[in-house]
Amino acid sequence: MELIDRLKEFIDSQYRTPKGLIGTYIGEKMVRQHKPETLWTIELLNIQQNESVLELGCGSGYAIKLILEQNMATKAVGLDLSPTMIRSAMIRNKKAVNEEKADLVQANVKSLPFEDEQFNKVFSIHTIYFWDDLSLTLSEIFRVLKPGGSFILTLCDGKNDVIWDGIRKMIDEQLIPLMKNKGFYDVEVVKGPNSRQFHTVAVLGKKKL
Repeated sequence: MELIDRLKEFIDSQYRTPKGLIGTYIGEKMVRQHKPETLWTIELLNIQQNESVLELGCGSGYAIKLILEQNMATKAVGLDLSPTMIRSAMIRNKKAVNEEKADLVQANVKSLPFEDEQFNKVFSIHTIYFWDDLSLTLSEIFRVLKPGGSFILTLCDGKNDVIWDGIRKMIDEQLIPLMKNKGFYDVEVVKGPNSRQFHTVAVLGKKKL
């Protein structure tokens, strides 16, 4: 039983901060698994001409690549805690990085290495489960958003006929109140597509002009 527990702990750590060859494999696996909600989130972003975009927890850079292929954003920045994922994202977006249209940064979401009011859109897909400090991270997101900018946080809140009460409680009692407290307005929850029977939702908020 101890071996099984250690294996589960190792796999969980790889999803949080992928490392090495196994981490690279998991990054590519997540690209395939999360394609429906990634496409939906990018649609929700509604990126306009000459906007700048930041993804928190960019993984292996698939969403960044899709965003740049729209030819709307002037700059797409991906941030991830894992050096392995940053390396994969650099490879996937090599041309855009060389042309300075993309930037990939290894850092923690609770201490964003950017100046104030840098981005029109900030988004994150399936990373909130790993955030150490929700309040501090939301403060950082609000800080780097330009006035009038939007934030989208995509996550799962259930599977098949089961609603995950813990996640719903976190959204209703922690995430939404904190976002409003930080200064976000028009905060709402939007239902998205099911992905591998998992229920996808997004929490949206805006920063006033």
